Amino acid sequence: MSFSHRKRRLTAGYPVMQLQPAPPATSIRRIGFEMTGLLALLGLVCLAGLPAGGAETLACPPYAPAPADNPLKGFVPYSGRAPAFPHSMEFGYLPLASLMSGPNAFQWAPLEGMLDDISSRGCQAVFRIYLEYPGRPSGLPAYLAAAGVQVRAWTNSNTQPLAAAVDHTPDYEDPRLRAALTRFIAALGSRYDGDPRIGFITAGLLGTWGEWHCHPHAEWFASKTVQAEVLEAYATAFHHTPVLLRYPAGEGDPRYTPTHRRAFGYHDDSFAWATLETGRREDGWFFLSLLRRAGPEAANRWRTSPIGGEIRPELWPCLWSREGCREGQDFARSVRETHASWLLDSSTSHPMDPVEKERALAAARGLGYEFQVVSAAVARVERRITLTITLANRGVAPFYQNWPVLVTARSAGGPRIVGQLPFQLPDLQPGATDDKAATLDLSSFPSGRVTLSVSVPNPLKGGKPLRFANLDPLPDPSGALALGDVMLP
Repeated sequence: MSFSHRKRRLTAGYPVMQLQPAPPATSIRRIGFEMTGLLALLGLVCLAGLPAGGAETLACPPYAPAPADNPLKGFVPYSGRAPAFPHSMEFGYLPLASLMSGPNAFQWAPLEGMLDDISSRGCQAVFRIYLEYPGRPSGLPAYLAAAGVQVRAWTNSNTQPLAAAVDHTPDYEDPRLRAALTRFIAALGSRYDGDPRIGFITAGLLGTWGEWHCHPHAEWFASKTVQAEVLEAYATAFHHTPVLLRYPAGEGDPRYTPTHRRAFGYHDDSFAWATLETGRREDGWFFLSLLRRAGPEAANRWRTSPIGGEIRPELWPCLWSREGCREGQDFARSVRETHASWLLDSSTSHPMDPVEKERALAAARGLGYEFQVVSAAVARVERRITLTITLANRGVAPFYQNWPVLVTARSAGGPRIVGQLPFQLPDLQPGATDDKAATLDLSSFPSGRVTLSVSVPNPLKGGKPLRFANLDPLPDPSGALALGDVMLP
């Protein structure tokens, strides 16, 4: 958590734009549906009919907001303090000292314990490893301290709204520490890249709270050379699990090595407090100011890499109240302009009445992606079925993992996966739609009614399934959405 005394007005309510269903098309010109513009497409419900030639269309449920605890998005509580409020991820910190005892000696039990605990609740983890954290012992591995790596103990008062606390800043330029950081990142990636228990990693390691600053003592922070070593180590070690950085930086940034051409996401840890551009020179460190100053590649990074962060702690007690917060920035606008997928948050741990809870739920649903099955149609030749569906992303961000979109057929004998629709989910940008088809062989099914469903399973065993933004009065625990029935001869 990085802090500033700069204050702004926060809008009390959280208005969420919801597209209303459009009137259904009056004519069907082919198997599927005629789309009459983007807004009509996003709001269209699936229709039923029987075109000529033996083709059939399916009736599938209309739009309804997707759940607030869809995977890899929404509000993220601290692990061990998870509220009853719906969530799909939990956040944890660990000191490097707990994981590294020698140049090539690692003990993963603390991280394994965190990941297993979080996954036992069907959630995925967001975590950060730190070297310094005000109020906690130094995170420097003991073998480095014994070897003489210097650590400066000082009282950090940049901790609002918490009390000032003792911080321990190591000498980031020491070659022994630099070698340890790159070796640790390599070992971390070798063991955990692509682990389904992990949703996102924030790069950490450098600076107070692992937030890449030592404010107000910038002179103690890691040089650009050290930063580049850490970034290169992460880029080499991680190819599947997204890694997020605290600060965007372009060429010529006075403090940070350039990140605008690297495939990392970003996290804004003063969200809705120092997020939006103000035009004031003294607010140049605000997140969107930094992002846009880093150049178009950084400003458009959200299209391929996730944006996360932390709601500023000063806003937690008041964010969803009827009165709103007297300080801060507009939350809804901050979400829209950053395209944030997830936010570390403790505001939902405070008591909320029904109105406040609904505001918080709407805000959580408004983060990240939201997939709606807009239409579904089948063409049948004997027992071979070609299923075509149209999928729309109504959210503010893509989905950053290419999880498979599976088709299940259910008959009297039970459900069975019969195919996969060739969607590339990360390519489905906000406001976009895509049509995909798959041919299903149902020759082994008995004659009669077969129900087709579509699902996006979570690779985490017991993980919360991805659910579609379709009204489903009898939701399947697996997240599968029933599209309709076909009759087999």
